[in-house]
Amino acid sequence: MRRCIATGRTGSPEGFIRFVLSPDGVVTPDFSGKLPGRGAWVSASADVLAAAVKQRAFARSFKSEAKVSDDLGARVEAGLAKAALSSLGLGRRSGDVVIGFEKVRAALKDGKVAVLISARDGAADGVRKLKALARGVAQIALFDARELSAALGGDHVIHAAVLGDAAARRFLRATARLEGFRAPTDGAH
Repeated sequence: MRRCIATGRTGSPEGFIRFVLSPDGVVTPDFSGKLPGRGAWVSASADVLAAAVKQRAFARSFKSEAKVSDDLGARVEAGLAKAALSSLGLGRRSGDVVIGFEKVRAALKDGKVAVLISARDGAADGVRKLKALARGVAQIALFDARELSAALGGDHVIHAAVLGDAAARRFLRATARLEGFRAPTDGAH
């Protein structure tokens, strides 16, 4: 269990982002959870991170001066997106991800899909057709075609599917943190 330094809420590490102090006293996100030093945990929410900065919660948690960069929120969001896309790329290299409308449609019809991924900027008709086949399947639309193409090594990737259960769990954990970070929270502070 982890406790958020801004809200005091507790939960499993998957719902939090760990921060450490760099040697020069700068608050640094630790997406892998493996950087050395004492960690401070913040709920995976941009609003809660902003509250932690405003409340000077990092300095209290680290019991020392903690410098916070102006772009910390943007760096955290970019890091969470990178972690999710890296997880997807790893699944592609292991054969657990297929790309392209026809391959995804065939996998959906065969009941092999654990997660359906659609580019945010994909054509509504194609996305709608695949979603109709994806009843009971997790669906993610967090990334645009450029991001998916870079992560999956394809050309203009609009549709992808994660087939393996382990790959799906890894990807969904990473995307849950990103979705949580991007979503506005009520009563965060």
